[in-house]
Amino acid sequence: MATETGQQTGGEADQGPFTRWVGSAIRNPAKAYRALFYVALVFFLFTTLFPLYWLLVLAVTPQRNLQDIFLTPNGFNPGVFIEVFETVPFHIYMLNSLLLAVITTAIVLLLASLAGYVFGRLEFPGRAPLMLAILAISYFPPAAFLVPLFRLFTGNVAVAGINSPTWYNTPGAMVMPFSALFMPLSIFILSTFYGQIPEGLEDAARVEGTTRLGALFRVIMPLSAPGVATAGVLTFIAVYNEFFFSFLMNDGQVAQSILGIVSSSNHWAPLLQGVLAFQTQYGSLYNLMAAASIIGVLPVAILVVVAQEKIVSGLTAGALKE
Repeated sequence: MATETGQQTGGEADQGPFTRWVGSAIRNPAKAYRALFYVALVFFLFTTLFPLYWLLVLAVTPQRNLQDIFLTPNGFNPGVFIEVFETVPFHIYMLNSLLLAVITTAIVLLLASLAGYVFGRLEFPGRAPLMLAILAISYFPPAAFLVPLFRLFTGNVAVAGINSPTWYNTPGAMVMPFSALFMPLSIFILSTFYGQIPEGLEDAARVEGTTRLGALFRVIMPLSAPGVATAGVLTFIAVYNEFFFSFLMNDGQVAQSILGIVSSSNHWAPLLQGVLAFQTQYGSLYNLMAAASIIGVLPVAILVVVAQEKIVSGLTAGALKE
């Protein structure tokens, strides 16, 4: 027995460290799971938090010292976060993005609720292919829609001799593409939730004289609050962070404010254009761009922190069909 134990010990000693670790992981799987968790955690922290840290380093470093930084700031200039608003009207860019996101989210939730009710609670021929066709819209890259939409919104499309309205540089030129791109996911989420509501509850509401539409807004939507919140938050974040149409469907200008009140001029450039406003023909103010990016991320970060439980519960609850 002692000889066999000695032979096993000697055999393990002759093996490499990786082979010994694999053998130990086979005997103790929890050790392997823990190691994989730490690897995933380090990867997540590096890919997610390091860009934010680097933005902070660039922001607090004075412009003249940006060429001499490595991983730590070369100087400290916290006033850059105030200088962002003094250089350009960055608060108006943020306000435009927030308004565009709120308007788009309201439109998407209204239309997706109606479509989700149809797909989730009604039986009709071709329901599955039609749902697949709607979801296929989100598979196309936004560039595929640029040329026809640009011609449409600049008044270059004529039907029966009537030109399309000129919506370029207005909220409509961005809200409509946003709604079309982000509505399929909301329809899918809401149809899953609405399909889980017992039919008896809707029937009871209809017995009391409520129409299908009334039952949707008075019974089904309140009972599907996690799904509605999930669809709304995901749509808001997607619109707020959207790049393609936010860059191409406006001239990059914002309305000027008079006595703190924004004028009614058709300049609705969103947050993206506010960050790019620090690039001029004479150079780029990278510290101001970094500070503006950090400021712009704050509303979404606060929203995610506040609504993270609803998002997680909504996604997990929608994945189970009882």
